[in-house]
Amino acid sequence: MSRWGKIILATEFTTKKMTSPIRQLLKILTDSVEDLEAACATSGSAIPDLNTPFTPPSEAFRANPKAAEAASIISAAALQIDAILTPPQVSLYHAVAGHLKSAALRVCLESNVTEILREAGPEGLHVKEIASKNGQDPRKLGNATCAYDFSHLILHAGRFIRYLAIHHIYREVKPDVFANTRISSMMDTMKPSQDVIDHPETKHENTPGLTALAAHHLDEGFKASAYAWETLTDPLTAKSGDPEAAPVARAFNTKESFWEIISHDEPRARRFDIGMQGVQALQPADAILKVSYDWKELPDGSVVVDVGGGVGTSSLPLAREFPNLEIVVQDLPGVIENAKKLWSSSMPNAKVTLEVHDFFKPQPKRSVSLFLLKHILHDWSDEYCVKFLSQLRAVARPDTKLLLIESIIPFACHDPSGDDDQGIPGSVPREAPAPLLANYGAVNGMTYGADMAMFVLHNSQERNIRHIDELLLSTGWKATLVRRKEGGGSFLQSIEAMPVEVPSA
Repeated sequence: MSRWGKIILATEFTTKKMTSPIRQLLKILTDSVEDLEAACATSGSAIPDLNTPFTPPSEAFRANPKAAEAASIISAAALQIDAILTPPQVSLYHAVAGHLKSAALRVCLESNVTEILREAGPEGLHVKEIASKNGQDPRKLGNATCAYDFSHLILHAGRFIRYLAIHHIYREVKPDVFANTRISSMMDTMKPSQDVIDHPETKHENTPGLTALAAHHLDEGFKASAYAWETLTDPLTAKSGDPEAAPVARAFNTKESFWEIISHDEPRARRFDIGMQGVQALQPADAILKVSYDWKELPDGSVVVDVGGGVGTSSLPLAREFPNLEIVVQDLPGVIENAKKLWSSSMPNAKVTLEVHDFFKPQPKRSVSLFLLKHILHDWSDEYCVKFLSQLRAVARPDTKLLLIESIIPFACHDPSGDDDQGIPGSVPREAPAPLLANYGAVNGMTYGADMAMFVLHNSQERNIRHIDELLLSTGWKATLVRRKEGGGSFLQSIEAMPVEVPSA
């Protein structure tokens, strides 16, 4: 080969090397690390340490939109590099064995490993000591005295904790000695370990709710997911939109919906209620006020109806910040009874009406300025959403607004016309730079996980903006605006809609 030929080949090799996906991702990652460090220096916040248990201040850096965006890009790039370089069979089995990770996580959560390790401190604790504290056989990581009995399991010391440690959930300080990480610390009730061991039935009481939420997903959600395929292929459930056709019914050997299942099981129902408070904890505290809507544009005396509003968790900050709004919280009888207790203790003088109402039935006739539905659509299949959205449309004034707060599913590909060219402001999310997945990949995995959870538990779903717009149009509403939190940090978005003519059949 001639000298010039060798030079050309060398140049081509160098060019390919510099423009390879790995090099592109590495540059994105490196540049974003510099952006993150600069943003943290400007705001005086610190980048979290993996081996330090979580505290709210450790997340302070995300309040800076530039830092939050840089962190998302870094995580997305790292995950994509991992997908390229990890042997594909290993990556496949990370997913195939996902149920085993969930099983290990449930064992550690229910047997209070995190609380025990929190008391042990950063030096960690030997598995024999963990077992001695929660009353287990040293070979086991289950608590025979808890509501969930693991005494029949033959588990070698540390196997579940170690399995989680390879995913940075716990860490092995030295052989068979484990400590918490910032990830495992998220399962901490912050109660004395002996209290949660002696009284498992009140473990989640008076906590932020995240452990209850995790326990719910690792119990009902985990069991239901095992029957997804059977549900999809059974002619009786394959095309049904009924909540009784969800995989959870098959898992619990019943023909009831999830709501009916937990209504017969007080501990599960209570855990679920506390877990829903955990959902609130995953969001910015002021999200309903500063992200979802410009509430100042509503005149004094405007009627806001919180449809399916539960005990009024979303309406409480509204009533506190905007006392001149007339707020109506609607839900079923038992929920409204609980709402009365909450409001009488939290805001006894609030201008609020706590109203028993089934939203599938006609709305009371009143002049409504805004209907608020937070996390309602995702609980129901399209055919059921049509029913209650139509009831709202039937009593809407021409200027009545509909405000939906949901998780809008982003596409995994780059698509600047994500709203199908409908021109809905805010409907197209901010996309990650190429060659990253447009939706930042698993960094935004909670939205997609919620979508799967909605199916296995309720036979329902999260929806992309095209789907939402079509659903609204079919019931006489038109999406006009999507609001998103700047810099991410929230898996909820708000969709504003106005009344339009219902399309003719």
